[in-house]
Amino acid sequence: MIRYELAGMDLADVRFAVSPLNELALSLRTWRDPGRFPLHLPWPREVDAARTDLDAEVLLALTDARLWTPDFLTPRPRSPLTRIEDELEGLLAVPPDVVASDLAAVHPGPDALPAALRGPVPVVRQRVVDALAGYWERCFAGSWPRMRALLEADVMHRGREMASRGLAAMFAGLAERVSFADGVVSLRLASEVAYTRSTTGVGLTLVPTLFSRGVSAPISPVEPPLVMYGARGLGTLWQSERAPAPAALTGLVGAVRAGLLVRLATPASSTELAARAGVTPAAVNQHLRALRAAGLLTSSRYGRSVLYRRSELGDHLLAGGVR
Repeated sequence: MIRYELAGMDLADVRFAVSPLNELALSLRTWRDPGRFPLHLPWPREVDAARTDLDAEVLLALTDARLWTPDFLTPRPRSPLTRIEDELEGLLAVPPDVVASDLAAVHPGPDALPAALRGPVPVVRQRVVDALAGYWERCFAGSWPRMRALLEADVMHRGREMASRGLAAMFAGLAERVSFADGVVSLRLASEVAYTRSTTGVGLTLVPTLFSRGVSAPISPVEPPLVMYGARGLGTLWQSERAPAPAALTGLVGAVRAGLLVRLATPASSTELAARAGVTPAAVNQHLRALRAAGLLTSSRYGRSVLYRRSELGDHLLAGGVR
């Protein structure tokens, strides 16, 4: 079990962040064992051809049979809005002894380190960064806007929950294995990793991810306090089919706007909605403005994205106000 002792139980000690590097590294799990990530199966099929020119030897070596990844590949995000370019550059500054230790933690044993990760550590570190940069460009960059929108929507939900119901309820909602009591966040993990760490002076960062079925934290207790948890709404990430809507609602506002109302039970950005509805972002924005003007949607800004969600009036309308 991992325990994080919150300093003073202050809400300011708990921060949320979205990390493209974390998602990039954790997504390698879908390569090693795609059957454990059935909701993501459309995505590997989509990018399969793009993988042919990647450094697969290195990328596959960055996870093991337990689906662990080295801590230095999932660092605590420096800000809520990190860029992949900055995070990849930061990897080159990770001390060689940390890189070596983290790789050994994933591949323990004198001869367990895969051949692709052997050699002078600075050379290995550079090869890892180059492999990840190629992976991002070929397989990730095109899908990142819709991924980021879902992650940001999760952060907004958790923030509202924390403000309205308190820390304990918010932590309990992250995963079954997470609890909060007496100022301590407890993570009951299936692995043998166990330590206690105070958040004094550094705080606790919560990072939603699309590539974890539960909750995870750094292997090493010297790493800054970090909890990665499965984001809400994953089942909608790769959907592109039109959402069903009541016939009466479709007749009133049109098929596209009715479909948007159905989808917006959870927050989403116009970019994500365009991809899922099969229309252009410009067209989606026009429909969203009309729905918001009618009081059927609300909107709020998170970082670079504007997230939309059905209003109470929209809920009533969809639930049966139209007959």
